[in-house]
Amino acid sequence: MNKQWLPIGIFSLLVAFLAIGLTLNPKEVPSPLIGKPAPDFTLPLLKQTQTLSTRELQGRVWLLNVWASWCSSCKQEHALLVRFAQNHTLTMVGLNYKDTPLEAQNWLDALGNPYTFVVQDQTGQAGIDWGVYGVPETFVIDATGIIRHKFTGPLTQKRLDDELRPLLKTLEVSE
Repeated sequence: MNKQWLPIGIFSLLVAFLAIGLTLNPKEVPSPLIGKPAPDFTLPLLKQTQTLSTRELQGRVWLLNVWASWCSSCKQEHALLVRFAQNHTLTMVGLNYKDTPLEAQNWLDALGNPYTFVVQDQTGQAGIDWGVYGVPETFVIDATGIIRHKFTGPLTQKRLDDELRPLLKTLEVSE
């Protein structure tokens, strides 16, 4: 008699796990890098012969925005980043992910460039090091080089107002 209830019990358990999984928000997946030093990179600057490394950013709070010209969600957040950059002194690094320099530059020329620096990650290796699994993603790095927050998906005005601005105030970035 007990053996006939076993398949029903297993099925019920699987349904419960599925129901729990469906209620989770994939944008709330925590990064294992939060609270850890930012991964090192030395990447070429867009349309320049120079490079930029994470070591050069030490001593300042900075934001790394991972984007690509082929990403529709990146286009959605881009106007917001342009407005944000006009009103803040925060160093913003755009990591152009798995894109060509020409397409990236054309995109920035058409939509505006909110970034202090734009680096190229054509192979995606830097993205892998940073744990990127989709674009856009945005990281906030403190002056000691520690990752303090990760935004998965496009930034919105609400996320800027409710999460980014308060975090920047705690990190003492002037508005």
